[in-house]
Amino acid sequence: MGGGGRATGGPAFVLGSASPARLQVLRSAGLDPVVRVSQVDEDAVADALPAGTAPEGVVCALARAKAEAVATALIAEHADVVADCVVVGCDSMLLVDGELQGKPLTPEVARKRWAVMAGRSADLLTGHCVLRVRDSRIVAEASDCTGTTVHFTTPTAAELDAYIATAEPLQVAGAFTLDGRGGWFVDRIDGDPSSVIGIGLPLVRRLLGDVGVVVTQLWVGGTQLGSDATR
Repeated sequence: MGGGGRATGGPAFVLGSASPARLQVLRSAGLDPVVRVSQVDEDAVADALPAGTAPEGVVCALARAKAEAVATALIAEHADVVADCVVVGCDSMLLVDGELQGKPLTPEVARKRWAVMAGRSADLLTGHCVLRVRDSRIVAEASDCTGTTVHFTTPTAAELDAYIATAEPLQVAGAFTLDGRGGWFVDRIDGDPSSVIGIGLPLVRRLLGDVGVVVTQLWVGGTQLGSDATR
């Protein structure tokens, strides 16, 4: 994954995520991000947080860890974008019965989660962190969390078997997607749909403003970072 750019006069936009869904949301909204994968150990970051950290604090801490890892790597590499860029990290988890759920990773875990979620509602929390980098230094930071309530239908046993067999729910927070096959099993949402997909456009717009960037500066791509900047 590579490419990316910026509009004339605006900073480069760096997405610290491998998520194709997040990338597509941003491209559909007029951006052409540089993509870097953070390689952050999410479990280690979460385990290091103080006991009793609120769910919103957990996803924000994970988002910040990802953004900081990407920014630090770009600075160390003397990448062109560190003259002026924003680095955005995100992390999504589903809050069900007070427990945060990330990616199930296995069919067995996905099936157990759907047994709890089916016919109920849960809150999809997405932490966002925006770092402003200028002249190879992090000069500003803003972070926050969005919460969107997702109301699930109850798939039949055959439908759930077929869905899990696609492997789609294994690598996504909460074992579902809104913009993929999982959308068939979502009755409705209360909140920001882009946040459920993985990156909340209204919140990112506000966080960009907090670090001194107007989102319209970022529309339309141009300047590129080489294809070696993909990991």
